[in-house]
Amino acid sequence: MLRSNLNTRSDEFAANAAAMGALVADLREKVATVAQGGGATARDRHTARGKLLPRDRVAALIDPGSPFLEFSQLAAYGLYGGDVPAAGLVTGIGRVSGKECVIVANDATVKGGTYFPMTVKKHLRAQEIARKNNLPCLYLVDSGGAFLPMQDEIFPDREHFGRIFFNQANMSAEGIPQIAVVMGSCTAGGAYVPAMSDESIIVRKQGTIFLGGPPLVQAATGEIVSAEDLGGADVHARTSGVVDHYARNDHHALSICRRIVAGLNREKSIGLTTKAPEPPKYDPAELHGIIPADLRAPYDVREVIARIVDGSDFDEFKKLYGTTLVCGFAHLYGYPVGIVANNGIL
Repeated sequence: MLRSNLNTRSDEFAANAAAMGALVADLREKVATVAQGGGATARDRHTARGKLLPRDRVAALIDPGSPFLEFSQLAAYGLYGGDVPAAGLVTGIGRVSGKECVIVANDATVKGGTYFPMTVKKHLRAQEIARKNNLPCLYLVDSGGAFLPMQDEIFPDREHFGRIFFNQANMSAEGIPQIAVVMGSCTAGGAYVPAMSDESIIVRKQGTIFLGGPPLVQAATGEIVSAEDLGGADVHARTSGVVDHYARNDHHALSICRRIVAGLNREKSIGLTTKAPEPPKYDPAELHGIIPADLRAPYDVREVIARIVDGSDFDEFKKLYGTTLVCGFAHLYGYPVGIVANNGIL
């Protein structure tokens, strides 16, 4: 077990804790601002159509009272003129009908849910986590497809927009369920997500699926057609067969999604030998006082490790060699982990 030499009553500890507390408060303020999406006007317009906001959709989907581990909260922060909070996408892990799932929800209050280059990266990162951890993917789709003024940066290579559908196909083939809930526009690239899912749900008078919307149809053929007649819920549930379930509203669609997940005949395999979790021997709240406010000042990274790992138990590897790097093995919430930690000024 690691031994701590931290003096929590020192002036240095208090100064470090105050500086870190200010940084954490600033981070939380930024995250709260980003969580508002595209602004009050866009949110009001969204809810006036009878739609739930993306984070409200996630909250209604996951098990009541269960946590949601959100990914990439500050993706695209400061990019694109600061107009694309969270890259227009909410991603994370939540428990649905008792099963851990990766959830990807478009935020239509941000540029109509269109995909910017960082939106694509964020979506791909969520899929990568799902694949590595064998977690079902639940897509809450409400997207206008690629952001056309930047489409030259969205499609070019193997790690861009088309990779989303490649990943869907491969995960489905590997037995990792892909489930889509069409809760708004699914235009152009967005239309492929429900079409390539194992099961899909669409909301009546709200969800639409088409490669080109009514304006494009009129420009190309002269025909005037409504979005509902072109690719609405009745078209795809009764005629084309693209979707599998017909929902009355957002809440109904999410309840169907929960029912589908509950019926999945699968069990997540861990592939690791785990043990019962135990808290660290030292208070994790003390972490704020360890890292110096002056980034040039050294500190012992073992003090950090002692407040993170189970039982503060750390099996260090090559302790006397290369002392600016600390390596070893521990358990984190019962899972065996390897740790590589810088221990000095970089």
